[in-house]
Amino acid sequence: MRLSVFYLAALLSFAPIGGQAAELLPGDALHEEDMLNFAMLALDGIPKEYPNKLSHVMVGPESVQSPRELHPVFYGCFDWHSSVHGHWMLVKLLKMGPDKVVAQDIRKLLNKQFTAEKLMQEAAYFNKFEHRNFERMYGWAWALRLAAELHTWDDPDAQRWAQHLGPLERRLVKLTKGYLPRLTYPIRIGEHTDTAFALGQILDYARTVDDGELIDLIESFCREKYLADTDYPGSYEPSGHDFFSQAWNEADLMRRVLAPEEFSQWLGRFLPGLATEDARIKSLLTPAIVSDPEDPKIVHLAGLNLSRAWTQNGALHALPENDPRRAVLQRSVAAHTKAGLDYVFSGHYEGEHWLATFAVYTLAEVGIEK
Repeated sequence: MRLSVFYLAALLSFAPIGGQAAELLPGDALHEEDMLNFAMLALDGIPKEYPNKLSHVMVGPESVQSPRELHPVFYGCFDWHSSVHGHWMLVKLLKMGPDKVVAQDIRKLLNKQFTAEKLMQEAAYFNKFEHRNFERMYGWAWALRLAAELHTWDDPDAQRWAQHLGPLERRLVKLTKGYLPRLTYPIRIGEHTDTAFALGQILDYARTVDDGELIDLIESFCREKYLADTDYPGSYEPSGHDFFSQAWNEADLMRRVLAPEEFSQWLGRFLPGLATEDARIKSLLTPAIVSDPEDPKIVHLAGLNLSRAWTQNGALHALPENDPRRAVLQRSVAAHTKAGLDYVFSGHYEGEHWLATFAVYTLAEVGIEK
């Protein structure tokens, strides 16, 4: 990609700490420097084919292909899902600041990426029997978050990109509707396959496009699988390479499903002692330590801090104004946001290929209705 003079100048003066972004909190307006710094990571990573971590089932010699041959759009950023949410981040930043200096470079890259032919091939990948579980459900969730972002933007380019994304979008919706009734037990894990994270994103998508069947399917699943949960063992978190909190992902999902009063009562049963920062859940309110940002698994903990910030912020906004748990959550959101932002611009690709997405999601308060 041929970069603009503005982008090249910014790249040459790029500061690892990310400028003012390190001091931001969810809901703060992003300055132009912040948008540029976040965008730069995706603009650099999306066209970068290697290093690459494929998750590809091979059934014969013909299956041996390069990342770009397999995935003509989402081949960069080290893996498919990181590429997908890197594209989402660029769309989000462009939507937030269409007049910023970096907007020209973002549009140019997305126009190159989001062609009908390339996205048709991305959709066709899922048609093969061996690939039907590919990126289930983390990558699916981010792809549908991307679709929702485009559907809610009255911009000529975005409307065209949304049309081109349609075959992949419809394929993933169909796969989700076929999979969820067969998922007897929700997956509770601090990494990609956590069910609660995916369902929160996909429910937002379903409501955006008014897919009543998908909405009912997800809401029924949540009430059946999560509503009776009580006394979450918070001291068991985190494990050594979490980038999600099972507890807070579940809370962030259930605040989408339940009415405010019902959610408040459910949260009291699920995380008792939250208002007093009880020792049983103290670790859920304490930012994780990242001992080695060059280790691709340990740096997950930087993402955990950011995802905890956005999920706790979601729970906070769902509680009544006079609820004492709000003050606890406000402090925790601030601490986790700061701890996560400290590693977004580390200079190590292990984190830089994906952490900016988590930062923008957190700061833009995505999925939170005001």
